[in-house]
Amino acid sequence: MRRLRDEHHQLLRVERPRIVRDVADAAAMGDRSENAEYIYGKRRLREIDRRLHYLEKRFEALRVVDPCQHQVRDRAVFGATVTAEGGDGQRRSWTLVGPDEIDIAAGRISYRSPIGAALVGKQVDDEVRVLTPAGARTYTIIALTLPGR
Repeated sequence: MRRLRDEHHQLLRVERPRIVRDVADAAAMGDRSENAEYIYGKRRLREIDRRLHYLEKRFEALRVVDPCQHQVRDRAVFGATVTAEGGDGQRRSWTLVGPDEIDIAAGRISYRSPIGAALVGKQVDDEVRVLTPAGARTYTIIALTLPGR
């Protein structure tokens, strides 16, 4: 939420006013039909306005969840880090996050993704079958941690 609010602030208070100034300066140069700075600036303003609208809608829908407050400590829930072993013996760890926090390289996956959805509600030693684009995979959960209280 903080990252999205920072982006909103940057777009609304910094970038948009700068682009508005640039567009006004470009418009003052005359013929707007062949003025690349004016055309690009107007296009950038539309992009910024679309993004601001998207962010404002997300703020209405988002709910900040503190994983430390979960009462359930033995099942995979939002905020949990799950370590699982595949049939090939390879271990993988994923942290279940919201769709705005995904970072595959860091192992942060959406709880709504195929793997995330399969993990939710599971416990250590549970077997999880996941359908991926590469085919069905089976994992056994070997560790489960939630942020401490």
